[in-house]
Amino acid sequence: MVTTVRISGMTCAHCTRAVFTALAGVTGIARADVKVGSAVIEHDGTVSIDAVKSAVETAGFAVTGAEENRRALPQL
Repeated sequence: MVTTVRISGMTCAHCTRAVFTALAGVTGIARADVKVGSAVIEHDGTVSIDAVKSAVETAGFAVTGAEENRRALPQL
C-alpha cells in the first residue's frame, strides 16, 4: 500500500532527512520518498495515517493532507 502525505513547514534537505528518519522508525513502513513538502510512503497496510502524522510531528512538521493508494512504488 502507498500513502502520500503533504507536509507543511519543510524548507530544506535537513527537513527531509528529519522526516525520513522519523518515518523509518515506524513499524510497517518499507520505503519512504521524502521531498520538501511531501512524502510517498510504501507500507504493509498496517500503518495508520495517525502513525504517519505522529512520526512527522515528532520531526517537527505537520501533515496537511493524505491520500492512500493500494499500488506499490515501482522498483528501481
